[in-house]
Amino acid sequence: MSELLIKNVRIVADGYNEDEVYQLLVSDHKIYKIDKEIKSDTAEVIDGKGYLLMPGLIDMSCKLCEAGFENTSNIITVSHSAVEGGFTSLVCSPKTQPCIDTKSVVEYISSKVKTYSPINFYLYGSITKNCDGTEIAEMGEMISRGVIALSDGGTSIQDASILRHVLMYSKMFDIPVVTRCADKNLCKNGCINKGYYSTKLGLNGCPLEAEETIVARDLILAKYANARIHITKVSTGGSVYHLRGSRKRGINATADTCPQYFTKSECEADNYNTIAKVDPPLRTQDDIDLIIEGLRDGTIDVISSGHTPATIDTKDMEFENASYGISSLETALMVTFTALVKNNDFTPLDIAKKMSENPAKILGLKTKGKIAVGMDADLIIVDDKNAHKINAANFVSRAKYSLYDGEELYGKTLVTICGGEILKKSI
Repeated sequence: MSELLIKNVRIVADGYNEDEVYQLLVSDHKIYKIDKEIKSDTAEVIDGKGYLLMPGLIDMSCKLCEAGFENTSNIITVSHSAVEGGFTSLVCSPKTQPCIDTKSVVEYISSKVKTYSPINFYLYGSITKNCDGTEIAEMGEMISRGVIALSDGGTSIQDASILRHVLMYSKMFDIPVVTRCADKNLCKNGCINKGYYSTKLGLNGCPLEAEETIVARDLILAKYANARIHITKVSTGGSVYHLRGSRKRGINATADTCPQYFTKSECEADNYNTIAKVDPPLRTQDDIDLIIEGLRDGTIDVISSGHTPATIDTKDMEFENASYGISSLETALMVTFTALVKNNDFTPLDIAKKMSENPAKILGLKTKGKIAVGMDADLIIVDDKNAHKINAANFVSRAKYSLYDGEELYGKTLVTICGGEILKKSI
């Protein structure tokens, strides 16, 4: 039975004072004991040097590289990128090659990730065949094979009758339906927020209402189906407004956003900067402020990475033709920690809830997301004291670019532990 003793850490969890130093003993892949002093003659020891000990991060919005799951190096690369950023659990979008829309694909991909990934990999099952939004997929069979939620794969379901049917069906299994909200007819070919910069650059714009109308529709459908719905990649203040109202009406809705949507505005796309081409697009400063308020009051439950690693080659072209995408597994925690803890009034515990505890609750991962005796030993040690400069050229990810390249950020992951196994140690 392997043991790991972590000393001199400030534990980020309910019931612990972040100004006090504790020790934590891991045994047989679980958190076995937490105390001021623990003695063990057999355990491997890590000295946390007074840094924060947080639960491993859980990402509800991650995509692999475009080549698809037949290329196992994608799984390996994304997993290692996650380890660098402190993510010990990833939930993969069903929009892969092959698409996760049948039980056989679920079994195939599950076997792949068990073989090649050192971290926890979970799967969304596609709502529709090939994620095309037209014909409902084999939902029940995929759930029986282990998918933990149903998802549109980032392609918003335009047919309300299909989504209504899926929501009704999902109640049988008590799992959430994860939807990305965008009206195709309003978005059309918009590749940037519709407003000043789209006009200045002569680019087709995607208006705020393209997201907000579908958010409102999906919440209404969830209300009448009495089903669980999760709105992903919230990017507008209007979406926050609809979500806040849904809570007051008793709708069983949760939501996530990504770091770029509360730190960067549409002005990043000036001079045709394709690094800032993401889906949904970056919005205005007003939207940033309202999303932060939504995070503060709990309207937005989760912060996900939104990792969509298009390669730099597919970014290095005309703006209209460049790929949507952002490399964010290695920066998500640092961007979040700097923006919300260092530069705002959030606490490290707030971040742990948004990036670990709440995703675990939504997805039904009962032994993950918190630091407590008996929980899985998915843990990270985080440097909250020193700023670290982002150098995208050194990313593990193949997508070696970043909106934050060159910035000095706090919250760097120094140690990543998954299931009691040390995957990264730079302390």
